[in-house]
Amino acid sequence: MPLPLLALAVAAFGIGTTEFVIMGLLPDVARDLSVSIPAAGMLVSAYALGVTIGAPIVAIAVANMPRKTALMSLIGVFIVGNLLCAVAPGYAVLMAARIVTAFCHGAFFGIGSVVAAGLVAPNRRAQAIALMFTGLTLANVLGVPLGTALGQAVGWRATFWAVTGIGVAAAAALAACLPARIEMQKASLMHEFSVLKNPQVLMVLGISVLASASLFSTFTYITPILEDVTGFTPHAVTLVLLLFGLGLTVGSTLGGKLADWRLMPSLVAFLLAIVVILTIFAGTMHAEIPAMITIFVWGILAFAIVPPLQMLIVDRASHAPNLASTLNQGAFNLGNATGAWLGGMAIGAGAPLTALPWVGVATSLGALILTLWSVSIDRRAQRMAVAG
Repeated sequence: MPLPLLALAVAAFGIGTTEFVIMGLLPDVARDLSVSIPAAGMLVSAYALGVTIGAPIVAIAVANMPRKTALMSLIGVFIVGNLLCAVAPGYAVLMAARIVTAFCHGAFFGIGSVVAAGLVAPNRRAQAIALMFTGLTLANVLGVPLGTALGQAVGWRATFWAVTGIGVAAAAALAACLPARIEMQKASLMHEFSVLKNPQVLMVLGISVLASASLFSTFTYITPILEDVTGFTPHAVTLVLLLFGLGLTVGSTLGGKLADWRLMPSLVAFLLAIVVILTIFAGTMHAEIPAMITIFVWGILAFAIVPPLQMLIVDRASHAPNLASTLNQGAFNLGNATGAWLGGMAIGAGAPLTALPWVGVATSLGALILTLWSVSIDRRAQRMAVAG
């Protein structure tokens, strides 16, 4: 891995850890700050909404900064946000600190994706993006379990101190490894937002929302599914989630390689495979070994679509890639929140846990249909260009 990409991956590891580790620390946070579990759970929702809302705002704010300066500024916000989490005297300050941290998330991954793609040869751009996102997948495999264990052992604040340290290490790596001059396009505010007039860009954002919603409509409730339907013990559930995280890591690499080979066919194939694997999971969730195999494959496919979608948005918005790439991160997080809401609505309406994979099937079918529609528009435009 080239050193600049390694530095970006270290930063992605820290950002991914701080986003997801709070889920394992909710009881400790609620007890220490004297709030309810649902109130503590709002720290998760607020972060996702902070990414969705803050991503375009921050992207515009740093639009004309040199790329290295922008990334260093964003990792600085990350460090400050986690430091505030570690010392927060109460719930309100912790909530504000989570939102501050979330504001850097979307813009960092959005701008970082463009920078990563620009650091390598054109035929390896998706792989470069995948290498950066490997940090995010490793956060789920290593950062979240270790951070949760640390917080449970010596207090949840220790986890945020540790993540702050990761942020400092990432800042040092970025300062040392990123080139001082990274080619960029300077654009006005209106020029940046004009990218939203492109239907193909809007389609990619829609695909990202639906694909992410497909994952989180089921995965948000994976622990009760594994315990109450499959019959795993709480300890065994942790190991199954680790297996899912390993699948995410494999999927990110696979998605990058195949996207560089054939972008749209790979994306269509992955989305179709997600429909199939969720359909299979509706049956295999009743038995331990089949459930584990299915969840591992599901993890591979769930993250295999990320590099192609991020590469696609950069290609479709070549005149304003930073904003579009950042908006795509907001779209993923909007999908996270939407998927969790859809799954919760289904359960609230009386559907059993065994019905949740079908919610994922429906949303992934929506993503697949939107992708095929986008492909047909591309082909029509190509035929018209040849005829003209």
